[in-house]
Amino acid sequence: MRVLTAAEMGQVDRRTAEEFGTPLSALMEAAGHAVATFVQRRFPQTRRVVALCGKGNNGGDGVVAARVLAQAGLKTQVVLLGKIDAIKGEASDAMARLRAETKVPIYEIDDKAALQQTFVELKLNPADLLLDAVVGTGFRPPLRNLAAVARDWINQSNVPVVAVDLPSGWDADSTNQTVEGAFRADAVVTFTAPKLAHVFGYMTTGPVVVANIGSPEEAIPAGDGLHWTGSSKAIAEKPRSPNSNKGKYGHVLIVGGSYGTAGAPAMSSLAALRTGAGLVTAAVPKSVADLVAGIAPELMLKPLEEGSDGAVALSNVEGSQLEELLQRMTVLAVGPGLSQRGEASAVARELLEKTTLPIVIDADGLNAFDGKDELLNGAGRTLVLTPHPGEMARLAGLTVKDVEADRISLARKFATEHKLTLVLKGWRTLVAHPDGRIAVNTTGNPAMSKGGSGDILTGIVAAMLAQYPDDVAHAVETAVYLHGLAADFAVREMDEHTVLATDTVMHLSNAFRYRVKDEDGLVWICGLR
Repeated sequence: MRVLTAAEMGQVDRRTAEEFGTPLSALMEAAGHAVATFVQRRFPQTRRVVALCGKGNNGGDGVVAARVLAQAGLKTQVVLLGKIDAIKGEASDAMARLRAETKVPIYEIDDKAALQQTFVELKLNPADLLLDAVVGTGFRPPLRNLAAVARDWINQSNVPVVAVDLPSGWDADSTNQTVEGAFRADAVVTFTAPKLAHVFGYMTTGPVVVANIGSPEEAIPAGDGLHWTGSSKAIAEKPRSPNSNKGKYGHVLIVGGSYGTAGAPAMSSLAALRTGAGLVTAAVPKSVADLVAGIAPELMLKPLEEGSDGAVALSNVEGSQLEELLQRMTVLAVGPGLSQRGEASAVARELLEKTTLPIVIDADGLNAFDGKDELLNGAGRTLVLTPHPGEMARLAGLTVKDVEADRISLARKFATEHKLTLVLKGWRTLVAHPDGRIAVNTTGNPAMSKGGSGDILTGIVAAMLAQYPDDVAHAVETAVYLHGLAADFAVREMDEHTVLATDTVMHLSNAFRYRVKDEDGLVWICGLR
């Protein structure tokens, strides 16, 4: 699913009407129905709805939703910021139909005093739910005049708010996490495809859903812009063949660990097992092998020679030792708990240079290439890096502030120049591909801000690559999406302060079973059903 700009969304609507013969009035009708369906499903106790509508097409969507809800038996009112005779086009037709088919009260508001009086009345006779249909995708901040007054009142109320398309006041093209001066929202229903603000903005603590309102896929522009990681999850939803065996799902080798950091490779290994790899072997220093083995009886161990510092020795990746280490492996993950002591960094560099296996590099495996990023060349092979902003800064020779200032451009540049897949972790983790495409992830929560989360992701990515070696892009995007989704399930049952990285692993089953599209055909971009 593409993530669109406001201009691209306008282009989709025009093409749908002009090239595919679906009138804009039909799109508006479908949008209003989708909002009404969501309200009835998500807020089943709602009996009284107030739709706050602007004079444009966003207001028209709200008017349609108000009509559908009224016809379903809900007590509905429309507060119009303006006069009815000022409405044009499809929104005017929607208003005419509302008036002809229902007895919904319509309050025409053209000054602040009248709006304040309306809010006084609403406070005395409060609604169960408010629809925010003031302005949508085509709006450019800030809100002014009546819209600003309405925002201030709604943001002080405690009535649930469902935003139609966008919370009024958001710029659809914004990639900021927060926006000052916008309506609050408890849920957002948008149409056809998410816009930049939907995937990057923290615009609601509730769900953000996308409704298909009739625009064909052919009307959506192609290109190397952004798309959504959740679209890739379909590869993990296909039932396995009844004639299966462990050899069909790959053998992951995780190389890492050192004295004092046995937990990291153990967690990566557990995550790889839980994600479906046929076999998983942890190659760790002899002194911590027993500790790592304790994570799961299904895990196989390869004890490695170590130096006096407790880190992996370089001799493990020389000559016949390397050949023995890699025998029958299909995916290599390097870095969890590896440390930078002794020869550990040299081991990481040697594994990249001397192997052709698909390889995932994380943590101290990445730090081994600090100042040596020219060695990170994925041409002709599968190479996946999973840095957090600090690791990315070291790789790129930048500051963390530089990295965070333009994550999209940096991720695309690094991935294309080095011919690799880059998973840049953080708020809205990005998956940048060698061909310039970028996927943005919308799952996950602050509970993941704990040691071990990156190790878990490494294991999930490696396991997905082991199972889908010929579909690297979808495998990595699915891994990132599943990781965050499992954490969302964990937080549903636990307080975010108490969730451990391994708790996320225990909720991977929920994540695999989850479907992004609900029974009404709405795609849940953010939030759990």
